[in-house]
Amino acid sequence: MSEVGRPAEPGAGRSSSDTAPGRHAVHGDRDGNRDKAGWYGPVALAVDTAGIALPVALCFHRAALPHTGVATATATLMWLAVLAAHRRYERRWLGESRGVLTALHDWLTLLGLLAVVRVLTGEDSPPAVALLALAPAPLLTTVCRALTHHHLAGQRREAHVVQRALVVGEGSAVDRVVQQLASRTDHPYVVIGAVPVGPNGNRSGVPETGRLEAVPPGPDDSGPDGTAVVSAARQHAADTVLVAPGSLLSGQRLRSLTWAVQDAGLPLVISSGLADVALRRVRPSTAAGLHLLHVDPPLRRGPQLALKSALDRTGAVLGLVLLAPLLALTALVIRLDSPGPALYRQTRAGHRGAPFTMWKFRSMVVDADRLRPQLAAANEVDGPLFKMRADPRITRVGRVLRRTSLDELPQLVNVARGEMSLVGPRPPLPDEVAAYGSTALRRLLVKPGLTGPWQVSGRSDLSWDESLALDLRYADNWSLTTDLDLLARTVRAVVDGRGAY
Repeated sequence: MSEVGRPAEPGAGRSSSDTAPGRHAVHGDRDGNRDKAGWYGPVALAVDTAGIALPVALCFHRAALPHTGVATATATLMWLAVLAAHRRYERRWLGESRGVLTALHDWLTLLGLLAVVRVLTGEDSPPAVALLALAPAPLLTTVCRALTHHHLAGQRREAHVVQRALVVGEGSAVDRVVQQLASRTDHPYVVIGAVPVGPNGNRSGVPETGRLEAVPPGPDDSGPDGTAVVSAARQHAADTVLVAPGSLLSGQRLRSLTWAVQDAGLPLVISSGLADVALRRVRPSTAAGLHLLHVDPPLRRGPQLALKSALDRTGAVLGLVLLAPLLALTALVIRLDSPGPALYRQTRAGHRGAPFTMWKFRSMVVDADRLRPQLAAANEVDGPLFKMRADPRITRVGRVLRRTSLDELPQLVNVARGEMSLVGPRPPLPDEVAAYGSTALRRLLVKPGLTGPWQVSGRSDLSWDESLALDLRYADNWSLTTDLDLLARTVRAVVDGRGAY
């Protein structure tokens, strides 16, 4: 049996039924921000203020430095100014980011500004005291933003705070938008109705609240389209009109519909048709009156990839050194629990399908591979993966190792050797790769990871399609920021243990 990695499940989707009586959505304003709790901004401001004012005042006072009040006021005002200049308090951004790297970026900006002030004023406090006083600020800001993000995500998962969206477009385009929005919960939109264009209705299950003719009205007549959409939006209390352009809804017709919706005071959003492309890879421009989106290619080479490789190997070696006592103790417990070696090795497919030997702590009986065919009928996942929630081959210690993900730690050796990365898709078996289609093969364009999106989203609770979607999204959109975020979220996933078996 293959001791495959344990991927995770994204949040379940939402439909119009999620806004049943008793759970009404909070209608959005023109910027679509009223779905957020009003305390986000004041709490963020209070935490940011206290996070720098109190440590600076305490450190300067304990060090018996002069001008403690001036130093405290200067540092506090400049920290808040940096955050405000970077738009950290804008309602549309509050709760949308965990703030890990943004807080570090803001803090480095603050250090630069304070260094300039230090030179201009001749302030001579010891640098070590100054750095110690400023250190808590980014940490507390990160914690505050992470808690806010977690609260907002939870509210959106439960559909307590959402934006009610009316989707307008051709039937197939409406289906794509509805299915994409329903597949994830990291956004505020819940579709409450659709206005199809043309004779073909939508098959997504949302109610049709109107219909636009296939033949557009005259160039100076936007009445029928605008009246139908605005009427449907008001009848169903939509917060936003989401338009999916197509061959029957483009050019002048789309522009006229935009005018009608916005003149009625309704927010309007247009779907570009792009899916699973990180926003940082998209750049807007105009040409001859056309609005164009430039899509940057995924990172496959360059400085970021070289830095990722260096950080991977450095982190793996450091991890092996620091965790050596734990690794030795785990190996001893495995040997005492059941006969057989402490380590399990298996051939996996790495970057671009290159085979390598992956190491894990053994969590199954020694003849697990030979017993796998006998359990094929009990497989609980679709696709090329094999998973059983109550696999009889797992040992007593093995269940604990899998629950805590300690069985994965020997893969630090693979990371140090450059065969794996700290963050990446789940490393597949060669026979799984043999069953891949052209789409699934794209997940091999980056190195497999010790952790990844599957690890932080539920692990073995994922279906094959969900696991593949997560891996493809990572392979096309990875960045150092993404990796750091996934590493931070891995700690919580391991503690939670959901989907680990």
